Amino acid sequence: MQLKSIFYATIIMLMISACGQKKAEQLQLKIYGTSDVHGALFPYDLVNERETSTSLAQVYEYVNEQRKNADAEVILLDNGDILQGDPLVYYSNFEKTETKHICADVMNYMGYDAATVGNHDIEPGHAVYDKVLNELNFPWMAANAVKNSDGKPYFQPYTIIEKQGVKIAVLGLITPAIPKWLPEKIWSGMHFEPMVESAQKWMKIIQEKEQPDFVIGLFHSGAGEEHESEMSHENASILVAKQIPGIDMVICGHDHHEQISWFENINKERVLVINPKSKAKFLAEVVVDLSWNNEKKAYDKTLKPNLVLISDVQKSKEYVEHFTPLFNEVEAYVSRKVGSFKTSISTKDAMFGDSPFIDLIQNIQMDLADADISFAAPLSYNATIDSGELQVRDLFKLYRFENLLYTMNLTGKEIQDFLEFSYNNWFQQMKSAKDPMLYISTTEKGSRLTTMFFNYDSAEGIDYTVDVSKPYGKKINISGMSSGEKFDENKTYRVALNSYRGNGGGNHLTEGAGLTKEELTSRLINSTTKDLRYYLMKWIEEKGTVDIECDNNWKVLPAKWHAAASKKEYELLYGNKNE
Repeated sequence: MQLKSIFYATIIMLMISACGQKKAEQLQLKIYGTSDVHGALFPYDLVNERETSTSLAQVYEYVNEQRKNADAEVILLDNGDILQGDPLVYYSNFEKTETKHICADVMNYMGYDAATVGNHDIEPGHAVYDKVLNELNFPWMAANAVKNSDGKPYFQPYTIIEKQGVKIAVLGLITPAIPKWLPEKIWSGMHFEPMVESAQKWMKIIQEKEQPDFVIGLFHSGAGEEHESEMSHENASILVAKQIPGIDMVICGHDHHEQISWFENINKERVLVINPKSKAKFLAEVVVDLSWNNEKKAYDKTLKPNLVLISDVQKSKEYVEHFTPLFNEVEAYVSRKVGSFKTSISTKDAMFGDSPFIDLIQNIQMDLADADISFAAPLSYNATIDSGELQVRDLFKLYRFENLLYTMNLTGKEIQDFLEFSYNNWFQQMKSAKDPMLYISTTEKGSRLTTMFFNYDSAEGIDYTVDVSKPYGKKINISGMSSGEKFDENKTYRVALNSYRGNGGGNHLTEGAGLTKEELTSRLINSTTKDLRYYLMKWIEEKGTVDIECDNNWKVLPAKWHAAASKKEYELLYGNKNE
């Protein structure tokens, strides 16, 4: 009986051994990562009608060349935010929804092994990302996006990729700050756990259940600051790398920076953090050499990171030919006329004061929401729409992001405090006409704004001044409603604003107006069901010809200081206005 048991045990062990591939003694991995592609699927800018030097067509060419090399095993990963940012994906999100989504089609074609969900992938809503999830041929991950019903991840938490018997674990995490930016109906049925907490839980599961040889963190979250005390919940990739042992490298994103950094975790092990910026400008490339160490019963690992400049890579002819029919379909869509403008408008002027560009947005918002007051900010730094025929593509210049339109109840005092907060991060306090007005950094590479221009909210429906000689809390003086009625700090007004701001994005309503997250929800009167760009298009189609004027309902004081600073800083940022 005992001999029979030994015989069966031996047979079972031999069967297991035959089924499992023996680990390679030496193995080279080439790990590639894209992040924040934002619709850069094709080497052409449909909005500005020009060829581009970076897209997934070039990424595909580069990765395919590496796949031809038999000396290394290639892994291709994406780090989220691909479903937003270009007419190609907008068309699949909201116009042609009955066929496979173009992002699923492209990523399956390219042979991605795994990807992480980004906040802008959640933004189009359940109908879009639930459909894409079912169309992808690889895992789409976010371990910390958790279902309210049973506490399990809404998306796959991690995946195991096996190469020559070597087990590579890829853990996906998403920035948990989504509720701060997006209305709950967009992410209904789930909540977002802090990244460190989730990584700790899932790394324990991965190590106990999978016993991987190499672990990749694929985190749609920015690097943040190196010091833990300065980390935000939004950007915690370095914090996870330093606090959670067992992770060999992290591909991060979300903050659109290029970065190669090394950090030491709590076990004194070096962890690589690499970020390939955005719009396929760079491709993260990490060459990993694994050598089996018999004494340690584990691999010795050498990592060589690089950021491949995609503009140096030729586009894949095979890729371009394959997707040209769909590209042509979308090009016809964005070329459709929706109306006309009597005058040209530019976002450049919106950085310095009241402008026709922002007034157009404000007036459309007030009209659609039947609001007393509107808040809006420039969503592009350097966009121009020429006079004459207006096409669908121009709506992507006019309104860059897929926000909903909110109508909220705010008191006069909260409106005042909102504006104080907005202008404090927009205009510096000046002591003389020679002082800087905007927050600008100038280096040998040029000048740029150091505060986020998409947070430069101004108001329509009220008349007011901004005194840049005054400190925070004393800059704004509201003289009355633009209708001629008195402005009352104690009165409640209907206010139109986008969903990003209405959910607390930029902190105007929380730090500025002093509202809690719960109060933001209770103040919401109405929300559109489709994105604001859709309603802007319908509004312009109904008007036919739009005459855009600036009503100058707000002014910057002292006027001479403002004029001098605006001229000087316009030239710093954009060059001579008359050239």
